[in-house]
Amino acid sequence: MDIIDAIILGIIQGLTEFLPVSSSGHLELGKAILGDSTLPEESLLFTVVLHFATALSTLVVFRKDIFEIVTGLFQFKWNEETQFSLKIIISMIPAVIIGLFFEEQLESLFGGNILLVGMMLIITALLLWLADKAKDTQKPVTYTNAFVIGIAQAIAMLPGISRSGATISTSVLLGNDKSKAARFSFLMVVPLIFGKIAKDILSGEITTESGNFTALSIGFVAAFVSGLIACTWMIKLVKKSKLSWFAVYCLIVGILAVSFGYYKL
Repeated sequence: MDIIDAIILGIIQGLTEFLPVSSSGHLELGKAILGDSTLPEESLLFTVVLHFATALSTLVVFRKDIFEIVTGLFQFKWNEETQFSLKIIISMIPAVIIGLFFEEQLESLFGGNILLVGMMLIITALLLWLADKAKDTQKPVTYTNAFVIGIAQAIAMLPGISRSGATISTSVLLGNDKSKAARFSFLMVVPLIFGKIAKDILSGEITTESGNFTALSIGFVAAFVSGLIACTWMIKLVKKSKLSWFAVYCLIVGILAVSFGYYKL
């Protein structure tokens, strides 16, 4: 992977992480279009690094919210911040189980499987369309909701299933407020990404030999900067715009990807 490819993929990740269009699916499509020939493990490593960059941009944009949560936790009371943190932990359980017991199977899917990405994008389009039909409410995310949303997040580990699309759609279909659903969706993934990076570092999987360090670094910067820009103005778009527009986009890209993938068979 050369520098230009890393920049392009980094920008794709930063721009698509906060929209319900599947950043991982777009990365796989981008790699296929750019002719990326890296091994599945290297491809997944690059994807994880870019997700790490957008996780940092999420921390920057939501710094006030995170500060309030951390401050509330240190009060050692059963307050709103403590309850919210517990919901985040509950939402992480399904993804942690998948990551621990099915990591190798998951890695094998990140090798330019365009047909799979296309089919998953079509499923994402269906989820967004269904969520768009749901009534908007003022209901907060409950503990049971958090676990169900966590299952959606675990399923969204498949390339082509939008994580934000799946989690926001699931939350809205459960009757939660769209604004609260979006906030919960963006914050719930941050601990998982940092946990994944920590696990890979401790296990020795992330080394200078496991990928092109220069490309990884430049891709990281591109994803972080574009993620900052996207997160400041696109989050409002996710909250205010109808999800059906994103459903149409995912459907079109999904059909094109399936057609391309089938042609390549």
